[in-house]
Amino acid sequence: MISGLSKGEKEHERRWWILAVIGLINLCAGSIYAWSVLAAASAAKLSSVLGTAVTPGDLAIAFGVANAVGPIPMILGGAINDRFGPRTVIVAGGFLMGLGLICCGLAESVGTLIAAYGGLFGLGLGLTYGACITTAVRYFPDRRGMAGGIVTAAYGMSSVLVPPIAQALIGSVGITATFIILGTVCGAAIMAGGFVCRQCPPDFVPHGMGKKAKAEAKGLTWREMLRSPVFYPMIALLLSGAFAGMMIISQAASIARHEIGMTAAAAAVSVSVIALFNMAGRLVAGILSDHLGRITVLAGALCLSLAGLFTLMTAGMGDFAQYYLGCVLVGLSFGAFMAIYPGFTAERFGTAHSSVNYGIMFCGFAAAGFGGPALMRWMQHTGFVFSDCCMVGAAFCLLGLVFAAVCRRMVK
Repeated sequence: MISGLSKGEKEHERRWWILAVIGLINLCAGSIYAWSVLAAASAAKLSSVLGTAVTPGDLAIAFGVANAVGPIPMILGGAINDRFGPRTVIVAGGFLMGLGLICCGLAESVGTLIAAYGGLFGLGLGLTYGACITTAVRYFPDRRGMAGGIVTAAYGMSSVLVPPIAQALIGSVGITATFIILGTVCGAAIMAGGFVCRQCPPDFVPHGMGKKAKAEAKGLTWREMLRSPVFYPMIALLLSGAFAGMMIISQAASIARHEIGMTAAAAAVSVSVIALFNMAGRLVAGILSDHLGRITVLAGALCLSLAGLFTLMTAGMGDFAQYYLGCVLVGLSFGAFMAIYPGFTAERFGTAHSSVNYGIMFCGFAAAGFGGPALMRWMQHTGFVFSDCCMVGAAFCLLGLVFAAVCRRMVK
């Protein structure tokens, strides 16, 4: 079907296939969402091996490290991606992710498991995710929000699909074999997808964009981006928008049980609700941002988060429906930031160095991913009640609206 087309038309057709492949890669990369299931079984295994009690909480640092190291491989791999294309970066990322999971299965100490998951798997995830996102956005300068929404939604879909698969595998073959199976399947799938991916030609111009696409293709280097005044309110907006979401998402099951009085099963459903609407928020917000503007949709997402926090704050024991509604609103808001920011970064600073630039911008999300849960735990341990935590989250949302207004003024 592609052979009879001109070069430009071939790229126009090919980009949809590449977007589909990247979506499948991200679906496998999202296996990080199975950690809560894997951690419980790993703790039981290590307790048996070591002869001392190991809890999932003792292994939580592995998940934290895997997320925290993300910007490092995104920036370093981004430099390779910007120059040579995504193939090498994604293949290397898939290999490290698969190897990390396999080593987790073979680990017989807490330190080894943390190094395998937080180190190998985390580094591989950063390489894979960063290369996938920026490649998709480059191929769709006319629909950046849609492209970012689709590939990040595919990543988020793993939070719905992978945990029950992992739980079923653990029940049938045990935790060691489960890690090895997940590592082999996900690693091989990501590497195969990486071989298919190719760099977007620098002269690729979608129909109807003309000079605008050529101008955006030049772009700023990371040093020039850091000297740009709009960078700082942009990264502050990302941090503010993700902070409240990370506070609630990290403790959703615990909040449901202790603040609302849900059973463990019902609390698990609330986590799935957040995951589903987080995924939906990525897709819907990405598409809307192409038509309404990035800042407008981000500001709307902050308002949704404020409404969600107020809904959660006023929910009492037995208010299941109200709690679910709050989870829906927070999930939608959080998903919007994940979907919009890759395209928003490329739009403001160009695509020539967008892999490195987005890796640096992603530091705002990484800070929220660490700071939100850490602040939530500190407040809970020092005597603050849940409504106080919601008020802090709301303060970050209001601060985000200020940064959104600053961004809008600078962009104009």
